[in-house]
This record gives sequence, C-alpha cells and structure tokens, in this order.
Amino acid sequence: MNSIKLRKNNLCIENISLLTLAKKYHTPFYCYSLTQLKNNFVSFKNTFKSIKPLICFSIKSNSNLFILKELKKIGSGADVVSVGELLKALRAGIKPEKIVFSGVGKTEEEIKIAIKKKILLINAESESEVNLINKISKKLSKKTSIGIRLNPNISGKTHKKISTGSKYEKFGLLYNDFINLCKKVKKMKNLKLEGLSVHIGSQITDIEPFEKVLSLLNKLLKKTNINFKYIDLGGGMGISYAKKEKEINLKKYSQLVKNFLKKKNIRIIFEPGRIIVGNTASIISKVIYIKKSGNKRFIVLDVGMNNLMRPALYGAKHQILPIKKTNKKISGEIEFVGPICESSDKFLNQKSFPRIKEGDYVCLTHAGAYGMSLSSNYNVRPMIAEILVTGSKHRLIRKRQNLNDLIKN
Repeated sequence: MNSIKLRKNNLCIENISLLTLAKKYHTPFYCYSLTQLKNNFVSFKNTFKSIKPLICFSIKSNSNLFILKELKKIGSGADVVSVGELLKALRAGIKPEKIVFSGVGKTEEEIKIAIKKKILLINAESESEVNLINKISKKLSKKTSIGIRLNPNISGKTHKKISTGSKYEKFGLLYNDFINLCKKVKKMKNLKLEGLSVHIGSQITDIEPFEKVLSLLNKLLKKTNINFKYIDLGGGMGISYAKKEKEINLKKYSQLVKNFLKKKNIRIIFEPGRIIVGNTASIISKVIYIKKSGNKRFIVLDVGMNNLMRPALYGAKHQILPIKKTNKKISGEIEFVGPICESSDKFLNQKSFPRIKEGDYVCLTHAGAYGMSLSSNYNVRPMIAEILVTGSKHRLIRKRQNLNDLIKN
C-alpha cells in the first residue's frame, strides 16, 4: 500500500501518524488515502488510454458517498447492481449516461426506475428479464438500451465464491442461449440491443482467462454479425494483498484489448472496483486482550468479522502491521481474532510478530474493497467510522453508527 509509510518508527498514512488518528477517533475505523484513490484511478485510465474505455467504478466494492464523489470528479462512471447503488451514484453526481445496471435479480420497480433515469445500459441476464424490461418500456412509452450478459463458461482461476464465469454459476446466458436471445430482442420494438456484457469473477491475477474471453468474443461477433455499440468486459482485475502476492499485468491486458478492437467500431466498458479502491484503506484497531492457550497466543482485536467479512467469507488474508515499530519479536503460534461470537471471526495466523501488548494499535491493510460494503450489525455492533486522509489533513466521511439508534428496533 503506497500511502502507508514508516516514519520515525511510526506507521503513517500520507503525512499523518496512525497513532495520532487512533487516539483521536474511536477504534476500530476505516482510514482511506485520497491520494492513493486518485492515483489508482488515473493509473488505470492511463494504462488503457489507447482504447479510451468508459470506466464505471463498481459501487458494490465501496459505496461511501464521499469516495464516489471524488471518483466522479476525475471522470468515473458507475456499475450498479441495485436501485440503492443507482440512486447513490446519481446523488454523487455521476451522469446517467455513465451508469450501467448489472445483476441477475432486478425487480420490476428497479427496472422502472432505471428506465426513467435514462441510464446508459441495463445489462440483462435472462430471457425473462429482457421480456420484463420490454414490457415496462412499452408501458412507459420508452425505447430502452440494454446489454445482454454472456456466460462464457470460462474460469477466472479465482476463489470459487467470487467466480462468475462458469456454466454452473447463476450469471448470464450460455453461448447459444445468448445468440438466440439477441435474435429475439431485435424483434422487440421497445428495446435497443446495444451492449454485450461479460464478467468472469473477482480478484483475478492471471491474464489467461481474459485472453480466452476476448477470443470467444471474437468468435461470437463473427458468427452473429451483430453490431454492438458497447462491450462491457466487467472488472475482476486482482491486486496484491501482500508483498509476495501476484497482481494482474494491466499493460498486457490493455494490449490484448487493443488487438481485439482492431477493425471494430465498439467502445469498451470496464467495471473496476478492487483495483481502484482495494489498497486505499486500512482498518485501525486496538488490541483488547492477549490470551494464551497452551503454546498459542490469541490477539483479540476490537475489530470483528462484522466490520471486515472477507477473511470469514473467502478465507482472505489482510496483512496486519503494528502502528509503532519495535525490533523485539514474539514467536510461536499467533492468531489475530475479533470479538464476535463465531469461530470464523479470525483474521490472520503468524509464526512471529513484533512484540505487542494489550492497548496497542494495529493496522489491517488493503481493506478498501468489500470491507465496509460487506459490513453488518451482527451481534448488535455499530458500523464503524470511515476517515479520509489527504496529505496532513484528515476528516470524518462516515460517522460511527450510534448504538442508541441501533437498539431501538
């Protein structure tokens, strides 16, 4: 995480000591770097500048309104999967013509709102959904632009719980079903087929699955001769959560897409989430207890799986750092756990760690994507605060949930 640096034995985010923030704000809390966020978006945009894609940030990865407003300022659109995300994107100032609506289970009310808001594309994922969009469009006397999601039956070589591209998943239509539905849409007077959508999963670090998708799309376009205005390649580009972990080669991916687009009058849409916001945030947490059990030490933190669900849900690992450096070590079996009444409420196992004591603070890195957005009130615990740092300044961008409000119902 580029925004976190060690200065005079203190971990800092941009120009502010995390210890200073920990003493000011009630732990645990999310802490974001605005500079990192902007750098990530600009870097992504520059990598693909030769193909000039529409970049629609995946709001499911992080739906903080302040974050969305900042991304809007530097040119981002939005990929949404619910009417709540759609309305939040609009509230952030993102223009309707830069919003795509994905998801397998859009309700009639959600579709109606999307049509009325005149968003760029509704990416349909079944024949039933296409029929419903057409029916609603007819009632509203509208002609609605849609995309249809292809299920390419290609594995993203990622965790099974975030894989979406195989024929065994609920997403999109298989090759022949896709072609047949495209033919039917051409006869529907209230629909305009403008897009082809495909997304094979999340946290993909191998370029090969994307290469296979582009090859399949070439085959499909030649066979059908449909003139799609947009091809939405989704997101899913993986990041490195630790120093030795692999991350995707975006430059190579950019060249593959550039080659794919030769002699094609098509605009590419990307839906990046994790690669834009993943490394922008850390969770600052306090050590409540250190509990010894035989040869094992449980380091009990005040952050729980309700605040950071990824380790319990996917077995994801977030690097944990002490916010004050010491050269002394503890060794043996060390497990960082939270206070939630579940055995799965654990974050990381270590064989050694800098010496730490009760009351000290730690930092869980790379928590900007699917951290706060997956949070819950499990065990009737308030949602934690979100802090934004810019240079030497910091501000609250979401208040800690009030416990009194939480216990009313």
